[in-house]
Amino acid sequence: MMSSDSDREATSTPAWRLPEGVDAPLWQYAHEPRLADDEDAYFEGHPLFETDARLLAEWFAAPADVIDLGCGAGRHAVAFARRGCRVAAVDLSRALLAKVGQKAAAERLDIRLIHAGLCDLGAIADSSFDVALLMFSTLGMVRGAAARRRVLAEAARVLRPGGRLAIHAHNLWLNARNPAGLRWLLVEIPRILARRPEAADRRMTYRGIPNLAVHLYRFPELRRELHAAGFVIEHVEPIHEATAATIPLPRLLPSLRAGGWIIRARKTAT
Repeated sequence: MMSSDSDREATSTPAWRLPEGVDAPLWQYAHEPRLADDEDAYFEGHPLFETDARLLAEWFAAPADVIDLGCGAGRHAVAFARRGCRVAAVDLSRALLAKVGQKAAAERLDIRLIHAGLCDLGAIADSSFDVALLMFSTLGMVRGAAARRRVLAEAARVLRPGGRLAIHAHNLWLNARNPAGLRWLLVEIPRILARRPEAADRRMTYRGIPNLAVHLYRFPELRRELHAAGFVIEHVEPIHEATAATIPLPRLLPSLRAGGWIIRARKTAT
C-alpha cells in the first residue's frame, strides 16, 4: 500500500503546483510505491520488451553516454550499463529510481539517478549524451502538446550533435480495429480536426489508477514534432499492437496498419 507521506503528496498537491506535463492521475501514478514494487513482475514477458531491447542493442554501440528518459524500473538503463555505457536514469517516481539504484548497486553499474519531470532537465548540461531513450510510450504519457514538444526539445538539447533518440509511440488508428476503439475514434476525430487541447488523449484505468491518459499519435504528427525539435528520422519499425513484432509487409501503409512505432532519429548538427 502507499505510505501515508506518499499518499498525502499524491492527493494534496494542487494542480498549479504539478510539474509541466503532469496531471493529477499521472502524479498519483508516479507516487504509488506498489507500482514500483511490482513493476518487474507485472511486465515480465511483455512482448514489447523483447522487441525494443533487441532494436536498441542493434542500433546503439557501446560504450556511449546514454540518458533513459522515463526509465521506470531501469530495464534499459541496466542493460546499457552492463554493456559499459555511462547511463543517466531519469524519472518522476522516486520509488522507481530507488529500484534502479538497488539494481545498479547490486551489480556495481555506472548509473546516475535523476529525479525530474521530462519537460525540465535543467540539471543536465547541453550536449552531454550520445543516446537518449523515450521508450514504452513515455512521451505519450506527458500531458499536453506543448509539454510533449518541450520533452523532445530537452532531449535534443542534452544530446550531442549527431546523437540519437529512440522513441516508442502508439498509433491513433489502432483504435479502428475494435468496436470500442472505433466508437472512441469517431468521437475523437472532430476534436482532432478542431485542435482541441486533449485531442487523441485516451483515458483509462491503468494498474488501478483511474483516468490515466496516453496520447495516441498519427505518424505525420509524430514526424512533424521530431523534425521541429531538430531530429531527422533514420529508421521506423512499425510494430503490431499485441505481439510487438514487425508488421507483415511493413512498407504497406505502416502509418495506418501499425499498432505503434519504434523510431530511431538523429539530432541534426545545427
